[in-house]
Amino acid sequence: QVQLVESGGGLVQPGGSLTLSCAASGSTFSSYYMAWFRQAPGKEREFVAAISCRNGRTYYADSVKGRFTISRDNAKNTQYLQMNSLKPEDTAVYYCVVHRNPITIGDYIKGSWGQGTQVTVSS
Repeated sequence: QVQLVESGGGLVQPGGSLTLSCAASGSTFSSYYMAWFRQAPGKEREFVAAISCRNGRTYYADSVKGRFTISRDNAKNTQYLQMNSLKPEDTAVYYCVVHRNPITIGDYIKGSWGQGTQVTVSS
């Protein structure tokens, strides 16, 4: 079982940037696919980005493509979400999640989740 701890959230003005981190422990980090989801108040949790453990291929929701970058550092057991050109609609609690072999985005629901970190984009 892997444990995840997110950090890096906060308050930022529209157009600003933040980098979220997700530190993993308790298992072999490099063998997990990793992803970020987010949940805004009153809305369902939604997929943001994912990165493969096999070839480093990345996947993004259309709403963040070109603005967000997901990456991982297996040596540090950490994954990152670099968020640029932030918009008020990016305001949400961001969750880090891992899964050994997701076939679809929906499979991540059964993965291991962090506690979340709040990102607020407001002037």
